[in-house]
Amino acid sequence: MPIPSNPEFEAECIRRILAGEKHLFHELIRTCERSIYFMLLSLLGNETDAEDAAQDTVIKVYQNLRMFRGESQFRTWVLSIARNEGLGRLRKMSARREDSLDAETDETTGDYTPAILTSWREVPLEALERQELGEILREAIQGLPAIYRNVVLLRDIEEMDVRETAQALGITEGTVKVRLHRARAILQRELAPKLKGFAPERKRKLLGWTN
Repeated sequence: MPIPSNPEFEAECIRRILAGEKHLFHELIRTCERSIYFMLLSLLGNETDAEDAAQDTVIKVYQNLRMFRGESQFRTWVLSIARNEGLGRLRKMSARREDSLDAETDETTGDYTPAILTSWREVPLEALERQELGEILREAIQGLPAIYRNVVLLRDIEEMDVRETAQALGITEGTVKVRLHRARAILQRELAPKLKGFAPERKRKLLGWTN
């Protein structure tokens, strides 16, 4: 299960970090680690790029912490930064394909660089806890078009609500519902023949589609 958001804890952490207790940033960002990684994995399509982008996202969250006004959930704000990082990398990848002159610049991160707290590949994904079914579902989700994959990831895997998902992806709540419905339909068609050997209750529990 994703670590639940705690607005009071987050607000207090942010206040203290901005006051100089920089070490608390690790506790603050810990609740968002998994969401950041899987958001970027869904956008970039491979683990190495997702890990690099996740680290850069964490740094950007730290650098821009003063900009968080509490108008949305902290995780939603963080995921919007992750999404922008992922989309920016996709644009750069596209530009590099057209132009072989590749000049990368390093960002100055100041005297404090937040470190990744865990190995991103080892973040537990309890929604896919059964190994024999998990790989089947991961492949099916990864095969979805990006606009559907992102919604499934946030709604069914990260268990974000419709409003938070819409804010993170920069789309309307109605669009979230439509895309989720279509994505589930695609996954059901894809998975049905592969899951025939498993009991219905196990399939429903695995997919998280009990309602």
